[in-house]
Amino acid sequence: MKIYKYRGRCNASGNNIRRIREQKQWSQEQLAARLQLEGLPIQQKAISRMETGDRVVADFELLLLAKVLGVCIGELLEDGEGNPR
Repeated sequence: MKIYKYRGRCNASGNNIRRIREQKQWSQEQLAARLQLEGLPIQQKAISRMETGDRVVADFELLLLAKVLGVCIGELLEDGEGNPR
């Protein structure tokens, strides 16, 4: 399966994942641990790769990220001005 990049990134949510995580003052390790408690087997390195756009974020991961971060999925997919990507 070929992975297509948009503006050099494998996902549209990484910047928002980072922004919201940092607003909560959580480390990548803390976010990974919270996702693990929700049943997602993920490590800090995967969070780092999501945030830098080097890793695809699956739809089921977006659901759990939104739940753990306390936001709607739409917020994870917005551009910097509140517009959907």
